[in-house]
Amino acid sequence: MKVAISTDGAFVSEHFGRCPSFTLLEINGKNIVNKEVIDNPGHHPGFLPEFLHKRGVEHIIAGGMGQRALVLFEQNGIKPILGISGKIDEVIKQLLEGTLKGGESLCNPGAGKGYGVEKTECDHSE
Repeated sequence: MKVAISTDGAFVSEHFGRCPSFTLLEINGKNIVNKEVIDNPGHHPGFLPEFLHKRGVEHIIAGGMGQRALVLFEQNGIKPILGISGKIDEVIKQLLEGTLKGGESLCNPGAGKGYGVEKTECDHSE
């Protein structure tokens, strides 16, 4: 299984598309076979789902993302796990143990097109 975690330093980024980097994991059972951190190659509609799909990613972990991004990831066969926050190492531990629980996206509608409110940033609690 291949997983991409939206990454901001040592923490899960609140918004997948605007994260500085991605932590890519290849997992076999409960073991990490490969781990690498790559720079975010850019945030524009449809690019990241296709980019990560080509790298074999099956799941993306993030604090949140907009509805359009959710649809694009699902069209590329990538399952988003949202509502995740905290340190990357703790999230990886929970993932390997099977205890990682997703939830509601931490992004409020309006950060993208189609909501009637155009913003350049999401309304995350700091």
